[in-house]
Amino acid sequence: MAKKTEPEASRDASTVRDVAARAGVSASTVSRVLGGTYPVAASTRARVLKAIRELDYVVNAHARALGGSTNKTVAFVVDDVTGPFYAHIARGVEEQASAEGRLCMLCTTHGDPQRVLAVVETMREQRADAVIVVGGAWEDKAYHDRMTHFAHALDRVGSRLVLVGRPPLGLGVPATVVDYDNEGGAFAMTTHLLSAGHRAIAYVGRMPGLSTSSQRISGFTRAHELLGLTPDPGLILDSPFTRSYGYQATRELLASGREFTAIFAGTDMVAAGVIHALREAGRRIPDDVAVAGYDDIPVARDVYPALTTVNVPQEELGRAAVRLALHREELPDSQHLVLGTHVVLRDSTRRSA
Repeated sequence: MAKKTEPEASRDASTVRDVAARAGVSASTVSRVLGGTYPVAASTRARVLKAIRELDYVVNAHARALGGSTNKTVAFVVDDVTGPFYAHIARGVEEQASAEGRLCMLCTTHGDPQRVLAVVETMREQRADAVIVVGGAWEDKAYHDRMTHFAHALDRVGSRLVLVGRPPLGLGVPATVVDYDNEGGAFAMTTHLLSAGHRAIAYVGRMPGLSTSSQRISGFTRAHELLGLTPDPGLILDSPFTRSYGYQATRELLASGREFTAIFAGTDMVAAGVIHALREAGRRIPDDVAVAGYDDIPVARDVYPALTTVNVPQEELGRAAVRLALHREELPDSQHLVLGTHVVLRDSTRRSA
Protein backbone atom coordinates (compact mmCIF):
# COMPACT_ATOMS: atom_id res chain seq x y z
CA MET A 1 0.00 0.00 0.00
CA ALA A 2 1.34 3.42 -0.91
CA LYS A 3 2.39 5.55 2.04
CA LYS A 4 0.22 8.62 2.60
CA THR A 5 1.80 12.00 2.25
CA GLU A 6 1.99 14.22 5.31
CA PRO A 7 -0.91 16.50 4.23
CA GLU A 8 -3.13 13.46 3.58
CA ALA A 9 -2.31 11.98 6.96
CA SER A 10 -3.07 15.23 8.77
CA ARG A 11 -6.40 15.58 6.96
CA ASP A 12 -7.47 12.06 7.92
CA ALA A 13 -6.53 12.70 11.55
CA SER A 14 -8.22 16.09 11.91
CA THR A 15 -11.06 16.15 14.41
CA VAL A 16 -13.02 18.74 16.33
CA ARG A 17 -10.46 18.36 19.14
CA ASP A 18 -7.61 19.11 16.69
CA VAL A 19 -9.38 22.25 15.55
CA ALA A 20 -10.00 23.24 19.17
CA ALA A 21 -6.32 22.74 20.08
CA ARG A 22 -5.14 24.77 17.07
CA ALA A 23 -7.57 27.62 17.84
CA GLY A 24 -6.96 27.53 21.61
CA VAL A 25 -10.61 26.98 22.48
CA SER A 26 -12.76 24.13 23.78
CA ALA A 27 -14.29 21.45 21.55
CA SER A 28 -17.75 22.71 22.48
CA THR A 29 -16.84 26.17 21.17
CA VAL A 30 -15.81 24.65 17.85
CA SER A 31 -19.14 22.83 17.72
CA ARG A 32 -20.98 26.10 18.34
CA VAL A 33 -19.14 27.76 15.48
CA LEU A 34 -19.87 24.84 13.15
CA GLY A 35 -23.50 24.62 14.18
CA GLY A 36 -24.15 28.35 14.08
CA THR A 37 -26.80 27.97 16.77
CA TYR A 38 -25.11 29.81 19.68
CA PRO A 39 -23.48 33.26 19.85
CA VAL A 40 -19.67 33.19 19.64
CA ALA A 41 -17.37 36.20 19.90
CA ALA A 42 -16.20 37.40 16.48
CA SER A 43 -12.52 37.02 17.39
CA THR A 44 -13.10 33.47 18.64
CA ARG A 45 -15.06 32.54 15.53
CA ALA A 46 -12.25 33.91 13.36
CA ARG A 47 -9.66 31.76 15.20
CA VAL A 48 -11.78 28.63 14.80
CA LEU A 49 -12.39 29.23 11.10
CA LYS A 50 -8.68 29.86 10.59
CA ALA A 51 -7.86 26.55 12.30
CA ILE A 52 -10.42 24.76 10.12
CA ARG A 53 -8.78 26.13 6.98
CA GLU A 54 -5.27 25.27 8.15
CA LEU A 55 -6.23 21.71 9.06
CA ASP A 56 -8.48 21.33 6.00
CA TYR A 57 -11.11 20.01 8.39
CA VAL A 58 -14.27 18.61 6.76
CA VAL A 59 -17.44 19.06 8.80
CA ASN A 60 -19.14 15.80 9.65
CA ALA A 61 -22.68 16.00 8.28
CA HIS A 62 -24.21 13.95 11.08
CA ALA A 63 -22.54 16.05 13.76
CA ARG A 64 -23.73 19.18 12.07
CA ALA A 65 -27.28 17.83 12.00
CA LEU A 66 -27.09 17.17 15.73
CA GLY A 67 -26.02 20.76 16.15
CA GLY A 68 -29.37 21.90 14.79
CA SER A 69 -28.37 23.58 11.52
CA THR A 70 -29.33 22.64 7.97
CA ASN A 71 -26.77 21.09 5.67
CA LYS A 72 -26.99 23.29 2.57
CA THR A 73 -28.82 20.68 0.50
CA VAL A 74 -32.12 20.56 -1.30
CA ALA A 75 -33.73 17.13 -1.70
CA PHE A 76 -35.71 16.41 -4.87
CA VAL A 77 -38.11 13.47 -4.44
CA VAL A 78 -39.61 12.05 -7.63
CA ASP A 79 -41.17 8.83 -8.92
CA ASP A 80 -38.81 8.25 -11.85
CA VAL A 81 -36.16 10.70 -13.02
CA THR A 82 -36.00 9.04 -16.46
CA GLY A 83 -39.43 10.48 -17.29
CA PRO A 84 -39.00 13.67 -19.36
CA PHE A 85 -41.62 15.58 -17.35
CA TYR A 86 -39.77 14.96 -14.08
CA ALA A 87 -36.37 15.49 -15.69
CA HIS A 88 -37.26 19.03 -16.76
CA ILE A 89 -38.56 19.91 -13.29
CA ALA A 90 -35.34 18.44 -11.88
CA ARG A 91 -33.33 20.74 -14.13
CA GLY A 92 -35.15 23.76 -12.73
CA VAL A 93 -34.57 22.55 -9.16
CA GLU A 94 -30.86 21.96 -9.79
CA GLU A 95 -30.32 25.31 -11.50
CA GLN A 96 -32.02 27.29 -8.73
CA ALA A 97 -30.38 25.25 -5.96
CA SER A 98 -26.97 25.94 -7.50
CA ALA A 99 -27.76 29.65 -7.75
CA GLU A 100 -28.70 29.59 -4.06
CA GLY A 101 -25.45 27.87 -3.06
CA ARG A 102 -27.12 24.53 -2.31
CA LEU A 103 -26.39 21.01 -3.44
CA CYS A 104 -29.27 19.08 -5.01
CA MET A 105 -29.90 15.54 -3.79
CA LEU A 106 -32.03 13.32 -6.04
CA CYS A 107 -34.27 10.63 -4.49
CA THR A 108 -36.46 8.28 -6.55
CA THR A 109 -39.51 6.45 -5.20
CA HIS A 110 -40.68 4.34 -8.19
CA GLY A 111 -44.28 5.32 -7.52
CA ASP A 112 -44.36 3.74 -4.05
CA PRO A 113 -46.20 6.01 -1.56
CA GLN A 114 -44.45 4.33 1.38
CA ARG A 115 -41.09 5.00 -0.23
CA VAL A 116 -42.03 8.69 -0.48
CA LEU A 117 -42.69 8.78 3.26
CA ALA A 118 -39.42 6.96 4.03
CA VAL A 119 -37.38 9.36 1.87
CA VAL A 120 -38.99 12.45 3.44
CA GLU A 121 -38.23 11.07 6.91
CA THR A 122 -34.59 10.45 5.95
CA MET A 123 -34.22 13.97 4.57
CA ARG A 124 -35.70 15.34 7.81
CA GLU A 125 -33.02 13.49 9.74
CA GLN A 126 -30.36 14.89 7.38
CA ARG A 127 -31.65 18.45 7.93
CA ALA A 128 -32.02 19.33 4.26
CA ASP A 129 -32.94 22.98 3.70
CA ALA A 130 -35.94 21.87 1.66
CA VAL A 131 -37.58 18.58 0.69
CA ILE A 132 -39.30 18.95 -2.68
CA VAL A 133 -41.83 16.21 -3.49
CA VAL A 134 -42.95 16.17 -7.13
CA GLY A 135 -45.93 14.50 -8.82
CA GLY A 136 -49.49 13.59 -8.00
CA ALA A 137 -50.45 12.57 -4.47
CA TRP A 138 -52.41 9.44 -3.65
CA GLU A 139 -55.82 10.32 -2.28
CA ASP A 140 -55.43 8.31 0.92
CA LYS A 141 -56.10 9.67 4.41
CA ALA A 142 -53.29 7.79 6.14
CA TYR A 143 -50.82 9.01 3.52
CA HIS A 144 -52.13 12.59 3.84
CA ASP A 145 -51.86 12.49 7.63
CA ARG A 146 -48.29 11.20 7.49
CA MET A 147 -47.20 13.92 5.04
CA THR A 148 -48.83 16.51 7.32
CA HIS A 149 -46.81 15.12 10.23
CA PHE A 150 -43.59 15.42 8.23
CA ALA A 151 -44.42 19.00 7.19
CA HIS A 152 -44.59 19.99 10.85
CA ALA A 153 -41.49 17.95 11.72
CA LEU A 154 -39.46 19.59 8.95
CA ASP A 155 -40.67 23.02 10.01
CA ARG A 156 -39.51 22.43 13.59
CA VAL A 157 -35.92 21.86 12.43
CA GLY A 158 -35.89 24.85 10.08
CA SER A 159 -36.48 22.85 6.90
CA ARG A 160 -39.40 23.09 4.48
CA LEU A 161 -41.67 20.62 2.73
CA VAL A 162 -42.48 21.73 -0.83
CA LEU A 163 -45.22 20.03 -2.84
CA VAL A 164 -44.93 20.41 -6.62
CA GLY A 165 -47.96 19.46 -8.71
CA ARG A 166 -49.75 18.28 -5.57
CA PRO A 167 -52.71 19.72 -3.69
CA PRO A 168 -52.16 21.55 -0.37
CA LEU A 169 -52.25 19.54 2.84
CA GLY A 170 -54.67 21.94 4.50
CA LEU A 171 -54.84 25.16 6.49
CA GLY A 172 -52.15 25.60 9.09
CA VAL A 173 -49.81 22.99 7.60
CA PRO A 174 -46.32 24.53 7.13
CA ALA A 175 -45.71 23.45 3.54
CA THR A 176 -45.09 25.37 0.34
CA VAL A 177 -47.20 24.39 -2.68
CA VAL A 178 -46.05 25.09 -6.23
CA ASP A 179 -48.81 23.90 -8.53
CA TYR A 180 -50.03 24.40 -12.08
CA ASP A 181 -53.55 24.74 -13.43
CA ASN A 182 -53.98 21.03 -14.04
CA GLU A 183 -57.76 20.94 -14.26
CA GLY A 184 -57.84 24.14 -16.32
CA GLY A 185 -55.42 22.66 -18.86
CA ALA A 186 -57.59 19.57 -19.31
CA PHE A 187 -60.70 21.76 -19.56
CA ALA A 188 -59.07 23.91 -22.26
CA MET A 189 -57.92 20.90 -24.29
CA THR A 190 -61.30 19.19 -24.09
CA THR A 191 -63.01 22.44 -25.08
CA HIS A 192 -60.69 22.65 -28.10
CA LEU A 193 -61.70 19.16 -29.21
CA LEU A 194 -65.39 19.80 -28.62
CA SER A 195 -65.28 23.11 -30.48
CA ALA A 196 -63.72 21.25 -33.43
CA GLY A 197 -66.89 19.15 -33.62
CA HIS A 198 -65.81 16.01 -31.77
CA ARG A 199 -68.53 14.47 -29.63
CA ALA A 200 -67.14 10.98 -29.03
CA ILE A 201 -63.86 11.74 -27.24
CA ALA A 202 -62.00 8.91 -25.56
CA TYR A 203 -59.80 9.57 -22.54
CA VAL A 204 -56.83 7.22 -22.17
CA GLY A 205 -54.73 7.43 -19.02
CA ARG A 206 -56.98 7.68 -15.98
CA MET A 207 -55.26 6.62 -12.74
CA PRO A 208 -57.90 6.29 -9.99
CA GLY A 209 -56.78 7.70 -6.65
CA LEU A 210 -54.01 9.90 -8.07
CA SER A 211 -54.63 13.65 -7.67
CA THR A 212 -53.07 14.57 -11.03
CA SER A 213 -55.37 12.20 -12.88
CA SER A 214 -58.45 13.17 -10.88
CA GLN A 215 -57.93 16.84 -11.73
CA ARG A 216 -57.53 16.11 -15.45
CA ILE A 217 -60.65 13.96 -15.51
CA SER A 218 -62.48 16.77 -13.70
CA GLY A 219 -61.48 19.27 -16.41
CA PHE A 220 -62.44 16.77 -19.13
CA THR A 221 -65.87 16.24 -17.57
CA ARG A 222 -66.52 19.91 -16.85
CA ALA A 223 -65.90 20.88 -20.49
CA HIS A 224 -68.51 18.37 -21.63
CA GLU A 225 -71.03 19.53 -19.04
CA LEU A 226 -70.65 23.13 -20.18
CA LEU A 227 -72.19 22.05 -23.50
CA GLY A 228 -74.81 19.89 -21.85
CA LEU A 229 -72.94 16.69 -22.73
CA THR A 230 -71.95 13.69 -20.66
CA PRO A 231 -68.72 11.80 -21.41
CA ASP A 232 -69.22 8.14 -22.33
CA PRO A 233 -67.86 6.11 -19.36
CA GLY A 234 -66.95 3.35 -21.80
CA LEU A 235 -64.52 5.71 -23.54
CA ILE A 236 -62.56 6.50 -20.34
CA LEU A 237 -59.77 3.95 -19.96
CA ASP A 238 -57.55 3.39 -16.95
CA SER A 239 -53.84 3.38 -17.72
CA PRO A 240 -50.57 4.33 -15.99
CA PHE A 241 -48.74 7.29 -17.49
CA THR A 242 -46.50 5.26 -19.82
CA ARG A 243 -46.14 4.75 -23.56
CA SER A 244 -46.63 0.99 -23.34
CA TYR A 245 -49.91 1.30 -21.44
CA GLY A 246 -51.14 3.97 -23.83
CA TYR A 247 -50.47 1.56 -26.70
CA GLN A 248 -52.20 -1.36 -24.98
CA ALA A 249 -55.22 0.66 -23.87
CA THR A 250 -55.74 1.98 -27.40
CA ARG A 251 -55.60 -1.55 -28.82
CA GLU A 252 -58.30 -2.54 -26.34
CA LEU A 253 -60.36 0.51 -27.28
CA LEU A 254 -60.13 -0.35 -30.98
CA ALA A 255 -61.05 -3.98 -30.29
CA SER A 256 -64.13 -2.91 -28.32
CA GLY A 257 -65.80 -1.57 -31.46
CA ARG A 258 -66.81 1.68 -29.77
CA GLU A 259 -67.04 4.74 -32.00
CA PHE A 260 -64.78 7.70 -31.30
CA THR A 261 -63.27 10.53 -33.33
CA ALA A 262 -60.70 11.86 -30.85
CA ILE A 263 -58.48 10.60 -28.04
CA PHE A 264 -57.28 12.80 -25.19
CA ALA A 265 -54.28 11.07 -23.62
CA GLY A 266 -53.51 11.67 -19.94
CA THR A 267 -49.86 12.52 -20.76
CA ASP A 268 -47.68 12.94 -23.84
CA MET A 269 -46.01 9.59 -23.13
CA VAL A 270 -49.42 7.92 -23.15
CA ALA A 271 -50.20 9.80 -26.38
CA ALA A 272 -47.07 8.38 -28.03
CA GLY A 273 -48.41 4.89 -27.36
CA VAL A 274 -51.87 5.92 -28.60
CA ILE A 275 -50.42 7.16 -31.89
CA HIS A 276 -48.42 3.96 -32.36
CA ALA A 277 -51.52 1.78 -31.87
CA LEU A 278 -53.69 3.91 -34.18
CA ARG A 279 -51.12 3.92 -36.97
CA GLU A 280 -50.63 0.18 -36.57
CA ALA A 281 -54.39 -0.28 -36.98
CA GLY A 282 -54.42 1.82 -40.14
CA ARG A 283 -56.16 4.81 -38.57
CA ARG A 284 -55.00 8.13 -39.99
CA ILE A 285 -54.16 10.98 -37.62
CA PRO A 286 -55.90 13.42 -37.57
CA ASP A 287 -58.09 12.42 -40.56
CA ASP A 288 -59.71 9.46 -38.78
CA VAL A 289 -58.85 10.17 -35.15
CA ALA A 290 -57.56 13.38 -33.54
CA VAL A 291 -55.04 12.86 -30.72
CA ALA A 292 -54.11 15.25 -27.89
CA GLY A 293 -51.73 14.91 -24.96
CA TYR A 294 -50.70 16.70 -21.79
CA ASP A 295 -47.33 18.09 -20.51
CA ASP A 296 -45.61 19.33 -23.71
CA ILE A 297 -42.42 17.32 -23.24
CA PRO A 298 -39.97 17.04 -26.20
CA VAL A 299 -41.62 13.85 -27.50
CA ALA A 300 -44.70 15.94 -28.35
CA ARG A 301 -42.71 17.59 -31.14
CA ASP A 302 -40.92 14.41 -32.21
CA VAL A 303 -43.88 12.09 -32.83
CA TYR A 304 -45.63 12.10 -36.21
CA PRO A 305 -47.83 13.95 -36.61
CA ALA A 306 -46.62 16.51 -34.07
CA LEU A 307 -48.79 16.35 -30.96
CA THR A 308 -51.32 18.93 -29.82
CA THR A 309 -50.86 19.12 -26.07
CA VAL A 310 -51.12 21.16 -22.87
CA ASN A 311 -47.99 23.06 -21.95
CA VAL A 312 -46.85 22.83 -18.33
CA PRO A 313 -44.00 25.21 -17.27
CA GLN A 314 -41.86 22.36 -15.95
CA GLU A 315 -38.52 24.07 -15.33
CA GLU A 316 -40.18 27.08 -13.71
CA LEU A 317 -42.00 24.72 -11.33
CA GLY A 318 -38.60 23.46 -10.17
CA ARG A 319 -37.04 26.91 -9.88
CA ALA A 320 -40.03 28.32 -8.00
CA ALA A 321 -40.03 25.37 -5.58
CA VAL A 322 -36.46 26.09 -4.45
CA ARG A 323 -36.86 29.86 -4.48
CA LEU A 324 -40.00 29.89 -2.35
CA ALA A 325 -38.65 27.32 0.10
CA LEU A 326 -35.57 29.42 0.78
CA HIS A 327 -37.24 32.85 0.49
CA ARG A 328 -40.68 32.40 2.00
CA GLU A 329 -41.19 36.13 2.21
CA GLU A 330 -42.04 36.08 -1.53
CA LEU A 331 -45.42 34.53 -0.63
CA PRO A 332 -45.82 35.40 3.04
CA ASP A 333 -49.55 34.73 3.27
CA SER A 334 -50.56 31.56 1.43
CA GLN A 335 -47.28 29.91 0.37
CA HIS A 336 -49.31 28.57 -2.57
CA LEU A 337 -48.25 29.45 -6.10
CA VAL A 338 -50.23 28.31 -9.14
CA LEU A 339 -48.62 28.59 -12.59
CA GLY A 340 -50.67 28.74 -15.77
CA THR A 341 -51.06 26.11 -18.50
CA HIS A 342 -52.06 26.55 -22.13
CA VAL A 343 -52.96 24.49 -25.19
CA VAL A 344 -50.29 24.12 -27.89
CA LEU A 345 -51.89 23.36 -31.27
CA ARG A 346 -49.98 21.04 -33.61
CA ASP A 347 -50.81 18.63 -36.42
CA SER A 348 -52.44 15.79 -34.48
CA THR A 349 -55.81 17.59 -34.19
CA ARG A 350 -57.99 19.43 -36.63
CA ARG A 351 -61.66 20.24 -37.17
CA SER A 352 -63.80 17.12 -37.39
CA ALA A 353 -65.96 16.57 -40.44
